Amino acid sequence: MPIAIGASTGWYVGLALGGIVVLVAAAIVITIVVLAQRIAKQARSAVEGVEKVREQTTGLAGVGQINDSGIRILHSARALRKVAVGK
Repeated sequence: MPIAIGASTGWYVGLALGGIVVLVAAAIVITIVVLAQRIAKQARSAVEGVEKVREQTTGLAGVGQINDSGIRILHSARALRKVAVGK
Protein backbone atom coordinates (compact mmCIF):
# COMPACT_ATOMS: atom_id res chain seq x y z
CA MET A 1 0.00 0.00 0.00
CA PRO A 2 2.76 2.56 0.68
CA ILE A 3 3.84 2.47 -2.97
CA ALA A 4 0.33 3.27 -4.19
CA ILE A 5 0.03 6.18 -1.76
CA GLY A 6 3.44 7.51 -2.80
CA ALA A 7 2.54 7.30 -6.49
CA SER A 8 -0.74 9.10 -6.04
CA THR A 9 0.87 11.79 -3.85
CA GLY A 10 3.37 12.57 -6.62
CA TRP A 11 0.57 13.75 -8.87
CA TYR A 12 -0.67 16.20 -6.27
CA VAL A 13 2.81 17.55 -5.68
CA GLY A 14 3.38 17.90 -9.42
CA LEU A 15 0.07 19.66 -9.92
CA ALA A 16 0.74 21.99 -6.99
CA LEU A 17 4.20 22.86 -8.33
CA GLY A 18 2.74 23.39 -11.80
CA GLY A 19 0.09 25.69 -10.37
CA ILE A 20 2.73 27.68 -8.50
CA VAL A 21 4.79 28.04 -11.68
CA VAL A 22 1.73 29.27 -13.58
CA LEU A 23 0.89 31.77 -10.84
CA VAL A 24 4.46 33.13 -10.77
CA ALA A 25 4.49 33.44 -14.57
CA ALA A 26 1.13 35.22 -14.50
CA ALA A 27 2.42 37.64 -11.84
CA ILE A 28 5.48 38.41 -13.97
CA VAL A 29 3.34 38.99 -17.08
CA ILE A 30 0.94 41.24 -15.18
CA THR A 31 3.86 43.25 -13.79
CA ILE A 32 5.32 43.67 -17.28
CA VAL A 33 1.97 44.82 -18.69
CA VAL A 34 1.46 47.35 -15.89
CA LEU A 35 4.97 48.75 -16.37
CA ALA A 36 4.44 48.90 -20.14
CA GLN A 37 1.25 50.91 -19.63
CA ARG A 38 3.10 53.29 -17.31
CA ILE A 39 5.89 53.73 -19.88
CA ALA A 40 3.32 54.36 -22.62
CA LYS A 41 1.66 57.05 -20.50
CA GLN A 42 5.02 58.72 -19.83
CA ALA A 43 5.88 58.52 -23.53
CA ARG A 44 2.62 60.25 -24.47
CA SER A 45 3.37 63.00 -21.97
CA ALA A 46 6.92 63.35 -23.34
CA VAL A 47 5.61 63.62 -26.90
CA GLU A 48 3.20 66.35 -25.82
CA GLY A 49 6.09 68.21 -24.16
CA VAL A 50 8.23 67.93 -27.28
CA GLU A 51 5.37 69.19 -29.43
CA LYS A 52 4.94 72.19 -27.13
CA VAL A 53 8.66 72.98 -27.32
CA ARG A 54 8.56 72.64 -31.12
CA GLU A 55 5.63 75.05 -31.31
CA GLN A 56 7.43 77.57 -29.13
CA THR A 57 10.68 77.43 -31.12
CA THR A 58 9.22 77.67 -34.62
CA GLY A 59 8.47 81.36 -34.07
CA LEU A 60 12.17 82.26 -34.14
CA ALA A 61 12.23 82.91 -37.88
CA GLY A 62 13.43 86.54 -37.53
CA VAL A 63 16.56 85.70 -35.55
CA GLY A 64 18.85 86.08 -38.58
CA GLN A 65 17.55 89.58 -39.27
CA ILE A 66 17.94 90.53 -35.60
CA ASN A 67 21.52 89.25 -35.60
CA ASP A 68 22.32 91.24 -38.76
CA SER A 69 20.88 94.40 -37.19
CA GLY A 70 22.91 93.80 -34.03
CA ILE A 71 26.11 93.40 -36.04
CA ARG A 72 25.40 96.66 -37.93
CA ILE A 73 24.80 98.47 -34.65
CA LEU A 74 28.06 97.04 -33.24
CA HIS A 75 30.04 98.16 -36.31
CA SER A 76 28.48 101.62 -36.13
CA ALA A 77 29.34 101.91 -32.41
CA ARG A 78 32.95 100.90 -33.10
CA ALA A 79 33.20 103.42 -35.91
CA LEU A 80 31.84 106.16 -33.62
CA ARG A 81 34.31 105.21 -30.91
CA LYS A 82 37.21 105.41 -33.37
CA VAL A 83 36.09 108.88 -34.39
CA ALA A 84 35.61 110.00 -30.80
CA VAL A 85 38.88 108.57 -29.48
CA GLY A 86 40.92 109.23 -32.55
CA LYS A 87 42.21 105.72 -33.27
